[in-house]
Amino acid sequence: MGLEDTFPSFFATSRREGTPHFQVPSTMKLSQGFLLLLAAMGLGATAATRCPAPCVCDNLRAHVLCLNVSLMAIPSAIPQLTKNLDLWGNSFTVIPAEAFLATPYLTHLDLQHCKVEKLEEGAFRGLGRLVYLNLASNSIAFLYQESLDGLSSLQQLILEGNRIEEIQPGAFGHLGSLTILDLRANALVYLPDMVFQGLQALRWLRLSHNALHVLGNEAFAALPTLRRLSLDHNELQALPSEALARLDGTTRLDLGHNPITYLAEEALAMASLKHLFLDHAALQDVAPEAFAQSPQLRTLDLRKNQLQGLPPLAGARALVTIILTGNPLLCSCRLRPFHAWLARARVQAEGACAAPPALHGRPLDSLRPSEMMCGRPQPPPGPTVPPEQPRTAGNGQCPQGCTCSSDFRHGSCEKRNLQEIPRGFPKNTSLLNLGRNAFRTVPLGAFPGLKELVSLHLQSCGIEVLHPGALRGLESLVYLYLTDNRLSTLAAATFKGAPRLAYLDLDHNAFTHLPAGIFQLLPNLISLHLQHNAIRELVEGDLAGARGLRWLYLTGNAIERIAPTALAPAKMLEKLHLEGNRLVEVPTVALKALSALSELKLSRNPIKYMGDGTFLPVASSLQHLYLDNMGLEQISPGAFAGLGPRIRSLYLESNKMSSIPNMNNFTGLEILNLRDVPFHCDCQLLPLRRWIDKLNLRVGATCASPAEARGLKVKLSTTFQTCPGWGRGEAEGASTDKTKAASKPSKKKRSGKPPARGFKRNRA
Repeated sequence: MGLEDTFPSFFATSRREGTPHFQVPSTMKLSQGFLLLLAAMGLGATAATRCPAPCVCDNLRAHVLCLNVSLMAIPSAIPQLTKNLDLWGNSFTVIPAEAFLATPYLTHLDLQHCKVEKLEEGAFRGLGRLVYLNLASNSIAFLYQESLDGLSSLQQLILEGNRIEEIQPGAFGHLGSLTILDLRANALVYLPDMVFQGLQALRWLRLSHNALHVLGNEAFAALPTLRRLSLDHNELQALPSEALARLDGTTRLDLGHNPITYLAEEALAMASLKHLFLDHAALQDVAPEAFAQSPQLRTLDLRKNQLQGLPPLAGARALVTIILTGNPLLCSCRLRPFHAWLARARVQAEGACAAPPALHGRPLDSLRPSEMMCGRPQPPPGPTVPPEQPRTAGNGQCPQGCTCSSDFRHGSCEKRNLQEIPRGFPKNTSLLNLGRNAFRTVPLGAFPGLKELVSLHLQSCGIEVLHPGALRGLESLVYLYLTDNRLSTLAAATFKGAPRLAYLDLDHNAFTHLPAGIFQLLPNLISLHLQHNAIRELVEGDLAGARGLRWLYLTGNAIERIAPTALAPAKMLEKLHLEGNRLVEVPTVALKALSALSELKLSRNPIKYMGDGTFLPVASSLQHLYLDNMGLEQISPGAFAGLGPRIRSLYLESNKMSSIPNMNNFTGLEILNLRDVPFHCDCQLLPLRRWIDKLNLRVGATCASPAEARGLKVKLSTTFQTCPGWGRGEAEGASTDKTKAASKPSKKKRSGKPPARGFKRNRA
């Protein structure tokens, strides 16, 4: 292998820009054959006065490459005038403060795949000329306020593929020249207000492939130049209307691959928006005036949703193209108003009919009104109104102040300052959004005649009381959202008449205990959300009747105790989230009944000790275990007894124990996190060291003691070399490596030129 084989992209660029003056480390011995090779390739080799031993330096372009050479620290001998520094594929873990002070002329810095876990405050101080910084594919979890200080000229910042879950306010405050910020494929769940403050020149913000489901109303404030926002592949269940309304200049919005089911009236108020992508979502209906406040919208991509049709879109005067490919479009008389509107507005629609059978596969633009007929069989699901008299909001079938799309079975009175539950919705309504009003109480029989209602939204309504029988008659109700109200108790009779309810969301209320007896009337309940309430304990009888419950979310309560039989009725439970409570021990006895449990989250509980057999009751089913950020001080050698090949992810980061039990049986691990654990790297930890060597995972285990090993990765510490048995295990590995090496045929160049091993880069 020659130089050009070793650095193909480097030499390809050299050909485009002229022959480089090539510089090699002064410590590298240059054989006569090697110099002849350089001459044959037309390269001028000059003596290196300053080039790190494992790197390659190009003087002409002021470019230094240190690619995949196992560097443990930023090299100190980089030429001062270097402009482009490529450190791809090394092992830095931490970028310390002022790490690049010796190279103030840098304009491009590449730190991809360097196992970076932390950027210290001031890590890039002194790089006032830097315009491009690539930190992709590392393990950064937090961005601190001063992490990016000193990058006043930076234009592109790439943080794709890290583990960022929190961005501190002011983290981007010094990046006034930044035009592209790439935060794809991280672990962001929530964006707080003003999180991007300071990015006055930002034009493209990429937030795809995170887990975002909550955005602060001011999350995108102070982004005056933003033109493109990518929020696709997240977990947004509703359009973040208020947050997006702050983006006056944005022209393209990507929201595809989010579980958004409905777009309400004036859902999108973006004055400059031209291109909206809502493909591969879960849309079932769009209100007629959903885009009335986005007057410049030209392209609307709604492919691969669940739309049977659309109403005429009022206010979308600039619309040119609607893409509806992959939707179950019902080309009956119900689609005639939309079809006629397309012709009037001169909008091109891409898509084809799914039904009726006679029109299956016909493009929308080929249909004639006379072909779109209504008659038997009626379109699923359920009974509908007579086709000759399609219901509209103007025929008395919709409460005043609300909007109804009875053709597509949705109604909305969201954010109308209503103080009483309105009545008079079409009887075939399947989704009803009453969120963000001021009801305080929901009376008996509040939803008369809505036997086909499937989804009911009552979030943020200030509700204090749901009277018994409030849901009477809602025999098709599956989803009930009561998030962010003031409920502290619920009578079991509240749910009488809603036997099909499967998803109940009571997050952010004022419950001090589980609502007693409700499960007896909810035999089909699958998922119960009670996060961020004030529940103090789980007692016997709390889950009585919850025989079908699969997911129980209790994050962020004040739970101190779980009675031994409290969870017993929920025998089918698969997910139990208890993070952020006050448990001082793992509720081992209470877990005995949960033979199907696959995910258990105990993070952020003050559990200091785990004894033998802690997880034995769920060992045969458990796959994901979260034990991070607990202040855990000791794990008994038998704590993980029974666990093994089934475990896929184990989170133990940010605890206080100095060792962990033997984990050789964990052969199916895909994620293991041991960051910020103060391991004592002595002979007792040798089994862990050997086990980590075999894993093809980034575990982040670091020595805290003894002093000579502090800060080193466990797998790199030399303190184990004095342990009994060290040489035997490692000698076997070395012998195997030598055997493999000996079995490989030697490679010689057929051209007769000397082999390139004389150019082999020295490792630091």
